[in-house]
Amino acid sequence: MAEGYTFKRCSCRDEAGKERGRTCPKLRRAGGGWSNRHGSWYYQIELPPTGEGKRRAPLRRGGFTTVQDAEAELGQARELLAIAYEDDPQARIEIADLIVATVKQTRTLPEPEIVRRKVRKGQDLQVQITVGEWLEDFLKRKKKIEPTTRRSYESHVRLYLKPYLGRIRLDRLRVADVADMFEAIEEYNDVIRAARASGDPELRARVKYRRVVGPSSKHRIRATLRHALNIAIKQERWIDFNPAAVIELPDKGNAKPKVWTAERVKQWQADHAERLAGERERRAGRRVGVVELYIAIPRPSPVMVWTPAHTSVFLAEAAKHRLFALYRLIALRGLRRGEACGLRWTEVNFEAGTVGICWQITQLGWNTVEGTPKTEASDRVIALDEETLKILKAHRIKQAAERLAAGPAWVDSGFVFTNPDGSRLHPHHATDQFQWLAYTAGLPPIRLHDLRHGAASLMLAAGLDVKIVQETLGHTSSTFTRDTYTSVYTEVAKAAAEQTASMIHTARLG
Repeated sequence: MAEGYTFKRCSCRDEAGKERGRTCPKLRRAGGGWSNRHGSWYYQIELPPTGEGKRRAPLRRGGFTTVQDAEAELGQARELLAIAYEDDPQARIEIADLIVATVKQTRTLPEPEIVRRKVRKGQDLQVQITVGEWLEDFLKRKKKIEPTTRRSYESHVRLYLKPYLGRIRLDRLRVADVADMFEAIEEYNDVIRAARASGDPELRARVKYRRVVGPSSKHRIRATLRHALNIAIKQERWIDFNPAAVIELPDKGNAKPKVWTAERVKQWQADHAERLAGERERRAGRRVGVVELYIAIPRPSPVMVWTPAHTSVFLAEAAKHRLFALYRLIALRGLRRGEACGLRWTEVNFEAGTVGICWQITQLGWNTVEGTPKTEASDRVIALDEETLKILKAHRIKQAAERLAAGPAWVDSGFVFTNPDGSRLHPHHATDQFQWLAYTAGLPPIRLHDLRHGAASLMLAAGLDVKIVQETLGHTSSTFTRDTYTSVYTEVAKAAAEQTASMIHTARLG
């Protein structure tokens, strides 16, 4: 098998207008080494011939800023070509076909782990089935089941599984995708409740045939997905891991938040140390894999809250991210994910030091819906501290720089938090980046929505009246706030007291 090689080239042209490529004298320094300022890195590797025995053009990819980047992808190409057995020339041809097709379609190489699994199981490398396609096939296979069970399966697939997960490739379905589906379902529950409580006939008509998905229904939806994925594993061997089998859901009663105390963190790490170490080594360098593991390992409760020290560590890590201001608002002021994503600059009052929560972006399936907050109590004005105001001002300056960089491609959406081109931020992206930041900060896992729970606990621990906390969070009644958080805020207050005391070095009495 060809090893391939790396080289440098540029787009300079000679007097005749012909591109110099690798012959440009600027690519080399006087001593013969490569120039650090001119050209970009490429790699080239030979591919096996086609099925007809014809020679293929070599795989040549470039535009890398460093030789390390070029060598890394060259290594991935070598790994792909090495997957086929020495006595299996047909597999080498199919892998080469896949490389050519994938690069043409996506400008990236196939993932070696996925290709290796398909080769091992004798599957067609070119076939890519989505979750939605598999769920339809799953329903067709279920012929000998009770009519009520069939209706249940069909309802789960039509209303929840296909809208939220259907577009995802089956072999790329992650625990985070399933978790995000249930968060989105709960967000839409809020939309239904708000519409029914509004008294507005038009709003009520929109949700006339939709019902709130309760804890028991969520468990049944998960059971349907888990069963369908188990068949994909056992009968068809499309995948070898079932994300629905490890996802945690609250008990059929509402789960009370628990704090990640030092004892709970220590016990969680001890219980899963071997699994954490083994999986991290196996998935080294693969961001999706390690975060998926991080989310999947069981926790003391489905609803966990960080201590003040944990939140401080997270915000220090998030300070390097372009969505830092969004996470600070959720962590300290308790905004919902949809409310943070839907915040507009017109509702930010720097002089008064407030923000108005008048809009939200919720997720329905993969699509997003822009609307007003879930209840009348959720339509509120929140006071901000001076540091958060400074961070928002810095965020606005950075957004202005992104606008200049985007030029005519800029989308003037008016939102505080956007994509780099100014377009509306998808709530799932906020969740995905949060999970990665929490993981890189070395913190025990929580959901993004649990950051809001932590804000409530911090406010109560700081001595704020429960009525003020209720109004800040946008709860309809202080009774709900009290019932939800009184069991946890004393733990947070204790953790805050211990953290403060640890900063004081008490003199020893002789």
